[in-house]
Amino acid sequence: MTSSWSLYIIVLTTVCLMLTVWVLFGNRKRPNDQAGVTTGHAYDGIEEYDNPLPAWWFYMFVITIVFAIGYLIAYPGMGNWKGVLGWTSLNQWESEVQKADEKYGPVFAAYSDKSLEEIAADPNAIKMGQRIFANNCSQCHGSDARGNLGFPNLTDDDWIWGGSPEQIHTTLIQGRQAAMPPWIAVLGEEGAHNVASYVLTLSGAQEPNDASAAGETQFKTICAGCHGVEGKGNQMLGAPNLTDDIWLYPNPETGLIDISAIMHGIRNGRNGKMPAFSGVLSDDKIHLVAGYVYSLSKK
Repeated sequence: MTSSWSLYIIVLTTVCLMLTVWVLFGNRKRPNDQAGVTTGHAYDGIEEYDNPLPAWWFYMFVITIVFAIGYLIAYPGMGNWKGVLGWTSLNQWESEVQKADEKYGPVFAAYSDKSLEEIAADPNAIKMGQRIFANNCSQCHGSDARGNLGFPNLTDDDWIWGGSPEQIHTTLIQGRQAAMPPWIAVLGEEGAHNVASYVLTLSGAQEPNDASAAGETQFKTICAGCHGVEGKGNQMLGAPNLTDDIWLYPNPETGLIDISAIMHGIRNGRNGKMPAFSGVLSDDKIHLVAGYVYSLSKK
């Protein structure tokens, strides 16, 4: 926080406290000649008197003001002032994480020497991996791990980067970055349409036609470098298989693949990103999640 913002917050907070004290004590008592004066308001024949607060209510306000001053001395709240206790939300979070690691770390570590195949066959390990997955992965892949538009389904046997234990583990540790460039500048609108038509024929979603025949040559010239001549993809590059009926980016309105969805990818490219969890989860937790994910496609 800059010094100017810090000063602004300090001044604003101090002025608000002073005004509160002034209003509270300024209305503590009434002169004798104003005793029994009403506010002029009447409700159902009941008049509202302009009397000071009852003593117990007044002292409750005083206690809250004293508490506020003590709080601002002890904790951050006055600009860059860090408080005499040195408390920060980060320190508290780190302390809670440390306590949790001390308590549950040995439980997770008990599975560190097991292979992912062994973890996938262990009901207790699966439950732990599922809970960690729910807290860290379900936001994208869904609580049932069946994915969503742009987020892969982890319960089938179709893998963009590979579904072996080692490949799943690497994906969790390092993350993944999609890298399909936009091709509209190279293909043009007609070329993009032709290539999309050909891609639809690869999975049998469309019968071959003149457009797909023209797109086949362009596909094998431009797209085969990643997706392969037959369109079966390349897991080393993260290039998906285009010959099955599993699509990461179907039409968002229908949930089905069509030429408009494929052309959108050709025009604009795809840059989906899977974050790396090496700095988020411990190695033991990553191991359990990897085992859980591996088990999903083996059911």
